Amino acid sequence: MNLLRKYYYGDIPEDKTGAVPPASASGHDWPLWEVFIRSKNGLEHKHAGSLHAADAKMAIENARDVYTRRMEGISIWVVESKYITATNPEEAGELYEPAVDKIYRHPTFYELPDEVNHM
Repeated sequence: MNLLRKYYYGDIPEDKTGAVPPASASGHDWPLWEVFIRSKNGLEHKHAGSLHAADAKMAIENARDVYTRRMEGISIWVVESKYITATNPEEAGELYEPAVDKIYRHPTFYELPDEVNHM
C-alpha cells in the first residue's frame, strides 16, 4: 500500500516515512516555454515572456491567462526553450565578419543625381 503524505509550506519530509511529494505537483520538472504574442493581424509575433508548463497545450493556456488578460493578442506561439538556438554575443565579430567586406550591399558610395531627393 502506497501512502502519500500531503506536504505543507515549511514541512521537512522525513526519509523514514517513504512519503515523497509528487514532482509534477510542484512544477520543478516542467520545461520552460518561450511565449510569443501577435497583437493584430498583419503584425509579427513578439516575445512576451517565459513560463513553465507540463506540455504545449498547458503552455498556451497559461500564456493566454498571463500575457493576454486584457485581450492584447489574437495569436499565441509557445516554443519549448530547449529547441531555441541562439548566438553568443561574444562571438558576434566572427559571425558577422563576412558581411563587412561586402560594401556593395550598402550604396553609400554612389552619388545621386539632384533630381532624386527622397532616397
